[in-house]
Amino acid sequence: MTMARATTSTVAALCFLLSCVSATPSTLAASSAIIHDIIRGLADTTAARVRTDAEATARASTDFGTNATADDAARPAAVFYPSCAADIAALLRASSASASPFPVSARGRGHSTRGQATAPGGVVVDMASLAVAAGRDETATTNASSTSASARLAVSVDGRYIDAGGEQLWVDVLHAALAHGLTPRSWTDYLRLTVGGTLSNAGISGQAFRHGPQISNVLELDVVTGTGDMVTCSKEKDADLFDAVLGGLGQFGIITRARIPLAPAPARARWLRLLYTGAADLTADQERLIADDERRGGALAGLMDYVEGSVVTDLQQGLIGSWRSQPPPSSSSFYSATDAARIAALAEEAGGVLYFLEGAVYYGGASDTTAADVDKVTRST
Repeated sequence: MTMARATTSTVAALCFLLSCVSATPSTLAASSAIIHDIIRGLADTTAARVRTDAEATARASTDFGTNATADDAARPAAVFYPSCAADIAALLRASSASASPFPVSARGRGHSTRGQATAPGGVVVDMASLAVAAGRDETATTNASSTSASARLAVSVDGRYIDAGGEQLWVDVLHAALAHGLTPRSWTDYLRLTVGGTLSNAGISGQAFRHGPQISNVLELDVVTGTGDMVTCSKEKDADLFDAVLGGLGQFGIITRARIPLAPAPARARWLRLLYTGAADLTADQERLIADDERRGGALAGLMDYVEGSVVTDLQQGLIGSWRSQPPPSSSSFYSATDAARIAALAEEAGGVLYFLEGAVYYGGASDTTAADVDKVTRST
């Protein structure tokens, strides 16, 4: 982790997510006693809720990657349910000021893969409670000079951005933006992830070749640092902290709000899926589809809006019967029964391994791409 350009507040923020892997049961027990004293004090002075019961701490000690377990050594001492960013700041100030600072971790939906959302012997902050406190479905429409501070999803139509709480799901960000004919430019493949969670990683999908990852599409952040400072940062203000938090795996601060730029949403999309028996052919076509000039991409250069390649060893779980496409005869299936049989035969011929490339072209609405352009792509592929 590079820290050469980190500011003082950024460096201080490291204290709240230091690993406790080397901690012994006795030190964890002592830390838990200190945490309980601090939590009791916080609960008396904030609107936050605190749980130390086994059900809450066990749930907060596991994640999607299952590399962390729910045994006693991995459990947090408490789970903190804040009602606002100031509650989180109070917790972090208490940890920072303590003679024995304890680890604090922000948890969205627990989709981390290596325990980043856990805090053995420390405190896990349940970020979803911010939305519950504000009203889960609350949205607001504003102009460029007036943004609702209380809403956890606030669209500025004139400013072409959306302010989203760090706990908000990207699918809800999309719905709020689409209500005004707008959309973020860069996504993740799975939209039921939190804004703060993906911005703490990278946020990569098949649109990244054109717009960059999600961390390259942020205008401003509200961050709570490890010393409990509440900072609004951007490329122009506290830029070092801004750059450190984006993709920083939660080590430099907790994201409580992000301002995401929006663009006009296309009216329609044409989705293509191409199958290959070899990786070399797939990557060659992939290079053509993401090229930005005709010398490298030919007639397809610059037309594709989404390109992503995958390898599949289990057709039912990875291609035909997965979340991407229900198996035939389902009406939502991408394939007909004839297609499924042909794919199975191709897989057998290829030794059970297939490669596939997905691509999408957006058109209609504000897009410059026309239906004729889409037909050109279809014929060329």
